[in-house]
Amino acid sequence: MGLKERKVSRINSTYMNQYDAHMERQRKKKRRLRRRLTLFAVITIITFASILIHHTNQRAVYTEKEEAFQVLQKRLELLENEEKDLLEEIRLLEDESYVLQIARTNYFFTEEGEIIFNIPEENPAY
Repeated sequence: MGLKERKVSRINSTYMNQYDAHMERQRKKKRRLRRRLTLFAVITIITFASILIHHTNQRAVYTEKEEAFQVLQKRLELLENEEKDLLEEIRLLEDESYVLQIARTNYFFTEEGEIIFNIPEENPAY
């Protein structure tokens, strides 16, 4: 069986007019409520999306900074080791006997009465 037809006639009275006005106000209230809730949901979604995007970008920046920091830490360690070696070299160069030893080995300086013999390195191919 299909939909039943309405066979009841409508009475035009002040009560019915007030009831119809009340029902119309209720429909408008529901429509406004749905619109407000939809607007609130859209604003909430946009807010959370922007927070999520910002958080993701900040994590990427943090990762880059952390990698750069690690590289700079290694470079600092190398430079500190180099500084330590150079300070040791300075300390050694302040000793006259060390400077004379370097001069003898690298520049063939001799003391009086010494003779230097330059022996070529042997080449095993010949």
